[in-house]
Amino acid sequence: MGHAREDAVLPTDLVGTWTLTRVVDDRLAGERRDVVGTATLSLESPDRVRWSEEGTMSWGGRAVEVSRTLYVERGDDGWFVYFSDGRPFHPWSVETPVEHPCGRDLYAGRISGDVQRWTVEWRASGPEKDYVMTTVHTDRRDARPRSG
Repeated sequence: MGHAREDAVLPTDLVGTWTLTRVVDDRLAGERRDVVGTATLSLESPDRVRWSEEGTMSWGGRAVEVSRTLYVERGDDGWFVYFSDGRPFHPWSVETPVEHPCGRDLYAGRISGDVQRWTVEWRASGPEKDYVMTTVHTDRRDARPRSG
């Protein structure tokens, strides 16, 4: 455990703009929230990928714009995901569960899929959180800059 498989999907394999669909099943609030938008992974250097998401979250007749940026960086122990402010989030590990403690709550996550379609699922549990968030990435568009 802990070793990357030879055929594992690396963040550099996913560079491009993806269609993002997310479902947040918030059991604490008793509601479902849906997000539709894009996730763009762009290579900032051979060892750093910028992962930006933007979209519209809708629930109960309301809609709000949402966005976030993460960074995935290669270190001595492999790839690691960081929040935009530099705080560590979790190891980049495809098909192997990861965890992220947040206050008294625990996020248990899993990245799965391949270069055609990939999914990120988080189960948040604890005194302040009880939800499952599933994000599916499909329909990648090329990320190469357009000339002209």
